[in-house]
Amino acid sequence: MKCDVLIVGGGTGGVAAALALWEKGLTVILTEETDWLGGQFTSQCVPPDEHPWIEQFGSTRRYRQLRERARSVFRSDHHGSLTARADSTTINPGGGWVSRLTAPPECFHKAISHWFESLPPSGRASAPNRVFLHTVPIECSVQEARVDAVKMRDLRSGVENWIEAEFVLDATELGDVLALSETDHVVGAESKHETQEPHALDGQPERENVQAFTWCAAIGFDSVGNHTISKPDQYELWRQFVPPHWTGKLLDLTFPNVRTGEPMTLPVFDDLDTLTLFGYRQILDPSLFLTPIEPVTIMNWPQNDYTMGSVIGTDEETTVRHYEAAKQLTLSVLYWLQTDLGLSGLRLRPDITGTEDGLAKAPYHRESRRIRALETVTELDVSPDCHPGLVVAPNRIDSVGIGAYRIDLHPSANGAKTIDIGALPFQIPLGALVPRTVRNLLPACKNLGTTHVTNGCFRLHPVEWNIGEAAGLLAHFCLARDVSPQKVHENTVLVAEFQQLLSSEGVELAWPQLHPL
Repeated sequence: MKCDVLIVGGGTGGVAAALALWEKGLTVILTEETDWLGGQFTSQCVPPDEHPWIEQFGSTRRYRQLRERARSVFRSDHHGSLTARADSTTINPGGGWVSRLTAPPECFHKAISHWFESLPPSGRASAPNRVFLHTVPIECSVQEARVDAVKMRDLRSGVENWIEAEFVLDATELGDVLALSETDHVVGAESKHETQEPHALDGQPERENVQAFTWCAAIGFDSVGNHTISKPDQYELWRQFVPPHWTGKLLDLTFPNVRTGEPMTLPVFDDLDTLTLFGYRQILDPSLFLTPIEPVTIMNWPQNDYTMGSVIGTDEETTVRHYEAAKQLTLSVLYWLQTDLGLSGLRLRPDITGTEDGLAKAPYHRESRRIRALETVTELDVSPDCHPGLVVAPNRIDSVGIGAYRIDLHPSANGAKTIDIGALPFQIPLGALVPRTVRNLLPACKNLGTTHVTNGCFRLHPVEWNIGEAAGLLAHFCLARDVSPQKVHENTVLVAEFQQLLSSEGVELAWPQLHPL
């Protein structure tokens, strides 16, 4: 098969890239490992983590359209059973306090599916756009600093096919195409000697210092039922487990404050109007419904962060072992809540996750391989401590989008503790999307040119979407002008023309005047 652009990975960034390219009339092939497009939004069951201005500005136009479409799906799915309050244009279906749009993953799945269905079938009649689910990359053909083709495998049938493309976008959750193509990249945490970052490692780089991943689950609460699951096989292991730098056992409602390390306690429920674990990522709010329903939340908590090993670059047997252990951890947290805390009404909701067991279709990976880019974003670029008096990060003349989130690093696979520090609202530099050598491969999610530290503020939904959309439009721009991304980056006229394209597509390139939070 042949196409203009091959997008490997149908997560948040991959979907954004595909939508942009599809609408520009290019021939696109999009592949995805699961059967749901959307990544964090859908198969990983992670309600969007967003900045406080998201309802007004600070995202691309297509990202705002996704949010509007998801809200529309929620209203449509529950037509006739919602209160008048649900008609608000800023309704939060779950009422969760992590975001202004905590909604069931199926809302995003349907929104994305309907969006693709509404697009023209192809850029050229002879080469239709295609989406291949249950499909993963297994090999790359690289010639003269170009990825000519990627071999893909259908996980159901085992059938393998080469796909040739003028441009390849790596939107996989772990930067798999970077490894298969031997594109120069980084894994894990850098040292201060490399990056001069205040929060980088004092010693040598650590490849295993990769943020924990989480196997999320959807759980409801039936206040009069008993839904206690069978005791998980690894329950005794996790019940006694004490992580490094922790305040005690992992299965406890008291855990380290991510910023200070001091003990803090969050209840599962509370009659008072306080923060709770259940309310953190709640995705169905009973108060929006005319008839009683049970509340539903996503279990993506400090207690089920998996820190027993990274799966980047591991063999299949090791990866399977870590994934099974991560699932066992999540189930063990639930069983502990049901038994030790007496919350037997908590129950898995497979109807929410689209799976048989109520666990997400895929793990939520916070950190990926990262390209060695023409420009690497470091803590020095976005830290308020490095720019006293500023409310937004210094202006970037090659901006391809914007983002805002704290530098939020969860515990790492090698036992390193959390890092949670401030970050100024920032711009995404073009140079961070451009590899140093390979001419037709672009990162389209968390695998752009950041460090381990700044990955912590570049990994969330709006930023990953912006990265993917910018990468897709950069591929379009380069094909239209027959230039490489490297040539665009070094030519100020081409940068300005590309930025005009981005602006016309609804990509915001700079922050408006902000007041300190």
